[in-house]
Amino acid sequence: MNPLQQLQTCGQSPWLDHLKRSFTEQGGLRALIARDGLKGVTSNPAIFEKAIAQSDEYAEAIEDFLAKGDHEVADIYEHLAVADIRAAADALGSVYRETQKRDGYVSLECSPYLANDTEATVAEALRLWNTVQRANLMIKVPATPAGLPAIRRLIATGANVNVTLLFSVDMYEQAAEAYIAGLEALLRDGGDVSRVASVASFFVSRIDTEVDKRLDALADPEAQDLRGKAAIANAKIAYQRYEALFSGPRWQALAQAGARTQRLLWASTGVKNPAYKDTTYVEELIGPDTVNTMPPATMDAFRDHGEIKPDAIRRDVEGAKAILAALSARGVSLDEITGALLVDGVRLFADAFDKLFAALEKSRAALRQAAG
Repeated sequence: MNPLQQLQTCGQSPWLDHLKRSFTEQGGLRALIARDGLKGVTSNPAIFEKAIAQSDEYAEAIEDFLAKGDHEVADIYEHLAVADIRAAADALGSVYRETQKRDGYVSLECSPYLANDTEATVAEALRLWNTVQRANLMIKVPATPAGLPAIRRLIATGANVNVTLLFSVDMYEQAAEAYIAGLEALLRDGGDVSRVASVASFFVSRIDTEVDKRLDALADPEAQDLRGKAAIANAKIAYQRYEALFSGPRWQALAQAGARTQRLLWASTGVKNPAYKDTTYVEELIGPDTVNTMPPATMDAFRDHGEIKPDAIRRDVEGAKAILAALSARGVSLDEITGALLVDGVRLFADAFDKLFAALEKSRAALRQAAG
């Protein structure tokens, strides 16, 4: 067993944070499922921007689609994205069945332009859910103040949700509460809670990047010892809350009806600082009932030289609390950092959409001109 396969013996599912048409059409996704035991795929606006706008492999599909009518740019994007999502969902169908619906999912994000509009997010998510028509689809909704009530309502309809852009433990708790409350509403309405799946995507590396910047600005040599430690400490505390939230009488009532926990999914696990080990955000976050969605380079690195640390996420929680306390004592506010990261995360995805739509508009204009 290679290290990616060994993750599963520790209760963690490896997912891939990447999607591209050639990746599914040429068998790349199925190869990872067979070789590494890959269990899922995540996508986001930045991934689609890179796949569609920064390559020419969609040119024929765009031309064929526009030959059938002068569609809007948003329609072109959705046509391409839905086809890719369906293909990935079909490739992961065997995983979905073999794991009895615990894994085998592919995620499609709601438009980041709607992140601060609850009603529009709900409408968009349900439309995408009904358009893709795959049981192993997850709709990604950001954990913004407007997104959280949308998540509860979507779960109550029976849709699968990937809660994204989680940075703080407090927002994670609110996301878990939205999931649990949504299941309770679904159960009250006579729905089947055993058919609903959800993950809470808790972002990692971006926290270290921002905390390290603030530590570097301090005239405190001891502060340097805290560099690269905040993100993992934050994740350990979140996992402690996960275990507490999904236990006790309230959760047991749902579990007895067939409900499954909303797993923590470690996102943004590519190491951005070359001084840190390139597999750090996999090795230190191994734990039962979790998911790690890795970009291709991180997955390759972990397959090659990853170290399996069973139950790492539960180790030295007191040390994690001490790290966060030491940061606070030095004036490094994790609440301030995580709040800014949420706003920035929405903005970055919106920027990716802007770039993607601009590229599609350029393609559409060129095809119009060629057609006379």
